[in-house]
Amino acid sequence: MKNYSGKVLLIVNTASYCGFTPQLGSLQRLYERFKSRGFEVLAFPCNQFGAQEPGNKQEVCSFAAEKYNVSFTIFDKVKVNGKDAVPLFKFLKSQSKGFLTSDVKWNFTKFLVDRSGKVVGRYSPITDPESIAPIIEKLF
Repeated sequence: MKNYSGKVLLIVNTASYCGFTPQLGSLQRLYERFKSRGFEVLAFPCNQFGAQEPGNKQEVCSFAAEKYNVSFTIFDKVKVNGKDAVPLFKFLKSQSKGFLTSDVKWNFTKFLVDRSGKVVGRYSPITDPESIAPIIEKLF
């Protein structure tokens, strides 16, 4: 994650076969709007919710590029909850609790991180990424 030091980040657990998958388009528009100012969208495919991300990284990237013209970074598939959760999501959850528990509840949970690495927002799957734009704007 050192490659992203000093940048504003929107970190999202994604899935290709979820009702929220069209948010990939909104995420791409946000990325295009702010990337020149040091903004990154970091997508982490996850198959923990309804087995909605069965593909490998190549399949996920191809789908996102073909269907939503995604050009932001898509990482390897991860686990976001449980004992096998990757350290990044353990950190994000520890810094910004969710409703009732800190666990990620579903695909397309979004974490906004400022330039200093502080988690400044956690947004539910139903939150349209573009609605976060005014908050992102204030972080520059």
